[in-house]
Amino acid sequence: MKITQLECLHADAGFRNFDFLKISTDEGLVGWSEYNESFGGLGVTEVINNLAGVLIGEDPRPIEKHVARMYAIRRQASGGIAQQAIGAIENALLDLKAKGLGIPVYEMLGGPVRDRIRLYWSHCGTYRLSFAQEMQIAPITSLDDVVEQGRQAAASGYTALKTNVFRFDDGQAWLHSPGFWRGEGYPELNADRNVIHGMCEQLEAFREGAGPDIDILVDLNFNFKTEGFLKMARAMEPYDLFWVEIDSCSPEALAYIRRGTTIPIASGECLFRRRGYKPYLDVDSMDVAIVDNPWNGVGEGLKVAAMADTYEVNVAPHNFYGHLATMMNAHFCAVVPNFRIMEIDCDFVPWHDDFFTVVPQIENGHLLLPTGPGWGTEINEDAVREHPPRG
Repeated sequence: MKITQLECLHADAGFRNFDFLKISTDEGLVGWSEYNESFGGLGVTEVINNLAGVLIGEDPRPIEKHVARMYAIRRQASGGIAQQAIGAIENALLDLKAKGLGIPVYEMLGGPVRDRIRLYWSHCGTYRLSFAQEMQIAPITSLDDVVEQGRQAAASGYTALKTNVFRFDDGQAWLHSPGFWRGEGYPELNADRNVIHGMCEQLEAFREGAGPDIDILVDLNFNFKTEGFLKMARAMEPYDLFWVEIDSCSPEALAYIRRGTTIPIASGECLFRRRGYKPYLDVDSMDVAIVDNPWNGVGEGLKVAAMADTYEVNVAPHNFYGHLATMMNAHFCAVVPNFRIMEIDCDFVPWHDDFFTVVPQIENGHLLLPTGPGWGTEINEDAVREHPPRG
């Protein structure tokens, strides 16, 4: 079996595009993966195309050899866009090899330790606050809407939800995300009194709607600095959070925050490979390590998880993509012993399901492990072509 082509496909997903990689072989077998250029990944497609030259004509099955070679080629500029391209290729090769064997990917990775994966509704209210028109979904414009969003999450069967920082001031509603150069607060990234107060009101609204039994998670992203993260965490302690998610470029600063709050700390979604996680694990900076498997590759993600396990740290996948990425992450969650909980987005454009031959099966807030060969789903190329990507 030889690789004949690497092809990148892109589709309109509302406020962003979905990006897929297809690897074809001379025996007709095809491997798929999902990656993302819309958030921090602009240029991944070009790197994939540049790496194609070292793969075409090769046997796709010795995956570790291909990954090691691609990493060596990009060693002087490893991480970032290069690693996202390598991860996309690795994931498509895993799908291809498992299909050739006629088994799910998780069987190739040692077999599952669980067949039901607990989920949390991610960006709960966030997309409705910021992208309702682009995604053709109901908007959130007030704290009353936040209460209703909590009710919907509870009624859907999910046992946990994650939200971001909302602002409702002077009759306006917006997402507080200065860490991404959006709105007020950039570049200082301070946790001002009104931001802290607004976050507490938001948590009260979600709790009112969701009830006492749903776990609530908060993602603060890169929106504050050390002082601000600690202020926010301490203010949120009365709300019994499942975790607060924080992105910090300093392992020591994150460890300082963790020591200063009673809320568990989750972090790591922007880290690459084991070398990226080790400094954070060495200083006990996180309770849960977030692993982005589309970026790192599921094979490398499993190595990160194994390393985290030696530090008594559980892992959770970063999964704010489409259904293919959800299936990929499900295989990761199925085989890692130190699994915590899995992220999933629930708000999509109306045509989202059309992109995939099989959609995830969710029951009472848990994803049922797919049983088909490879990842358990493929891309409907006709549907992708019907929804060309936005510029």
